[in-house]
Amino acid sequence: MKLSRIALAGGVAASTVLLIAGPAAAHVSVQPVGEAAKGGYATLNFKVPNERDQASTVKLEVNFPADHPLSSVTPQAVPGWDIKIDKSKLDKPLEVHGKKITEAVSKVTWTADDSEIAPGYFQQFPVSVGALPEDADQLVFKAIQTYDNKEVVRWIEEPTEGGEEPDSPAPVLKLSAAADDHHGGAADDAKKADAKEGDDHKAADTAASAKETHAASSSSSDTTARTLGIIGIVIGVAGVAFGVLAGRRRSA
Repeated sequence: MKLSRIALAGGVAASTVLLIAGPAAAHVSVQPVGEAAKGGYATLNFKVPNERDQASTVKLEVNFPADHPLSSVTPQAVPGWDIKIDKSKLDKPLEVHGKKITEAVSKVTWTADDSEIAPGYFQQFPVSVGALPEDADQLVFKAIQTYDNKEVVRWIEEPTEGGEEPDSPAPVLKLSAAADDHHGGAADDAKKADAKEGDDHKAADTAASAKETHAASSSSSDTTARTLGIIGIVIGVAGVAFGVLAGRRRSA
């Protein structure tokens, strides 16, 4: 009897652990739309599920990595949510397209205005970012989720070396290898532009040459027509004169 009670208690305890641990899998995460290649730009979706049955999510804060600052961070508007962007000065300026960037986005905050994430639902918050670092395999975004009952959940624990997921893992973005044409994209575009410009010049020269040839041909045709016209007039006058002389001879 005692063994049965112990077994029953153990089963209930195990079920309780599973019920408590179950929702932990539904944490704030980040996924790229397509690829997130090193050195490139990408659109990221921060996915926020609601883990509570009696509360709604009303705020999300995402902290951007300070060790790999991003020069460009542009959030997409989400209906019913206000967006606030915080920036901080960089210890070491970034060189982007020949310009020095002295500050970068450190945090983006979404606050529910006319909307919220109700129990049983999730919401995605898109952000366009770049340029992604070339000397890193992943980026860690620490996030803070706030419910309307004032509960705050901090998704800030970084992955461990053993590969085990922490209790409150931070969103981690895996970076793929840089594209082969990553550095040559601008050069290829420039070459294409130069080639197009050369083709345009050739087309223009051909058109101009054809126009000149047509003009010369038209001028030659006009000259020939005028010459033939004059010759016709001379022949006509000669014919009239010949007719007059012939008439006089007959009269005589």
